[in-house]
Amino acid sequence: MEDKVLIKYFKSLGIEVHTSTKARGHQGFYTHNRIDISKNVSQQRMVPVLLHEFAHYIHSQIEPDMMKTGGSLDVLFDVNDSEKYYEELLLVTNFVDKHSKFEKLEQHKMIAKSKVLEYENVIKNKYPKFMRSKKFKEFDKYIKGSKAKYLLKYDRIKLVSGLLFKTVEVLTIDNLEKDFCDIPPEFAAYIRLKSWQKKQTRISTKINKLKKYYQKPAELFARLVEGLYLDPEYVQKIAPHTCYRFFDLLNRGYYKNLSEVLDFIYNPVNL
Repeated sequence: MEDKVLIKYFKSLGIEVHTSTKARGHQGFYTHNRIDISKNVSQQRMVPVLLHEFAHYIHSQIEPDMMKTGGSLDVLFDVNDSEKYYEELLLVTNFVDKHSKFEKLEQHKMIAKSKVLEYENVIKNKYPKFMRSKKFKEFDKYIKGSKAKYLLKYDRIKLVSGLLFKTVEVLTIDNLEKDFCDIPPEFAAYIRLKSWQKKQTRISTKINKLKKYYQKPAELFARLVEGLYLDPEYVQKIAPHTCYRFFDLLNRGYYKNLSEVLDFIYNPVNL
């Protein structure tokens, strides 16, 4: 029932609410007075997602250009120095969304790093002066006359010919020794080392991109509102300064209609 009450109230404020969209690949999405909720959101997640998106709506009322800039914690908390709130909000974000810790990505990154070292050791068994940062001249000389050079860029390729682009050969990094019987173990190791380096870079790029998203003031604020619904006592425990300032501003009407929404769903005793 809470989700229906919220949706009815949001619509009374002139907000369009759609609950059967793709939400641009997210659980929910807010833009220009419209809230989209993914059709795949479970009933259990409906209220938290609605609150998260409504927090963006409230933020846009306080800071109209927040959709472009990502917002400002100084504006959100009406202060000149928001650093102590930032640190606490990161803890709240990690509580609300376990993906914000990047645990799986960090594990994959560590695997990639260990694989790079493993193949580096194989190469150094024969070429002890080998350095990843410098050209591997012996390899470069070998690879010029081999189709294995294509696997330096891709783990799997199709070689085609003719006007109809008919596939004549498929080469994969997994079948390296089978496809190239004459390739020395050190050179095969170098190709795999390069592959794992690319994977490591892709993972790092993805982590950095996600960090920028999760650390946006707009997202930190929305997850605070979401977290106070999920477990108000715990959130106040891990973010005492932030919550004190939040409720102070809330009671003074700084967050506009957010106070009315909280009255619908929050337990006043816990707050």
